[in-house]
Amino acid sequence: MNPAFSVIVFTTLTGTGFGLWFWIALRIALGDRPQWFDGLGWMLGLLAAAALVAAGVIASLWHLGKPARVWRAFSQWRSSWMSREGVFAVASVAAAAALFAIQWLQGPAWATRATAALLAVLCVLAVFSTAMIYASLKPIPAWRHRLVVPAYLLFAALGGGLLFGPFAGTTLDAPNLVGAGIVAGAIALWLVKRRYWRDLDRDALPQTRGDAVGLPDRDVSVFERPHTEANYLTREMGFVVARKHAKRLRAISAVLFALVPALCALPVWLLPHGDATPLLWVGAVSFQVGALVERWLFFAEAKHLVTLYY
Repeated sequence: MNPAFSVIVFTTLTGTGFGLWFWIALRIALGDRPQWFDGLGWMLGLLAAAALVAAGVIASLWHLGKPARVWRAFSQWRSSWMSREGVFAVASVAAAAALFAIQWLQGPAWATRATAALLAVLCVLAVFSTAMIYASLKPIPAWRHRLVVPAYLLFAALGGGLLFGPFAGTTLDAPNLVGAGIVAGAIALWLVKRRYWRDLDRDALPQTRGDAVGLPDRDVSVFERPHTEANYLTREMGFVVARKHAKRLRAISAVLFALVPALCALPVWLLPHGDATPLLWVGAVSFQVGALVERWLFFAEAKHLVTLYY
């Protein structure tokens, strides 16, 4: 598939934003309510996550032919994962705004906890819906892989977790748990992507030409190609990345989204009383760049069944 930069930016930025919202909301829902001074970091974190989500949504509009009609996508929530993604994203924004307002006005503790819990659930549903947009597409076997959804959720969790530490600040009861969680998340994400890439190399396109034309279990041959020149389908669906380049980009992305963040989080885990905020910022930036490379590969390495015909 031909990678669309707008979609790559959208899925990476919004994933990190929802991940940051999730961890902040979970901490507020399960922990003591932060006081005004301590809670200022949480509020800045809510705003930072909102900026990431907004930037991703704006980027997603670039690939739409008529962005003004995007509101129509919300009407298909019963059958479309894209529509559900939009519904959950808007609901998450509303919940985050409500949580910010309650904290600002020092509303009742039960309202703060309930709103935070709702925000955490909505963030998970929004990221899950984004992943299911691709995991539900039968013509692209690489996206139907069982690890696509877990990978999306892990990317969001790790990206948000790297930003969670700096914004949480001194309100954390056990900063070493945050460091250990980031290291564990980085290792888990690397293992998931490693297995995904291995399966992709083993059987990149398991279907046959018969499956592509609606005749499964039949030996279908092509007498004459449908086009003698390149067209939209061959450009968009038949995009090919060289194997040697793909392997190199996989290694680069893994170093950036897993190894560097894990190394940056080690001091937080092993030396919890030191100030490791600068390291976490470095890890967050490295992760974001690595996620962009990984997401580009996610599209570039996916093969559409139409290529068996064209």
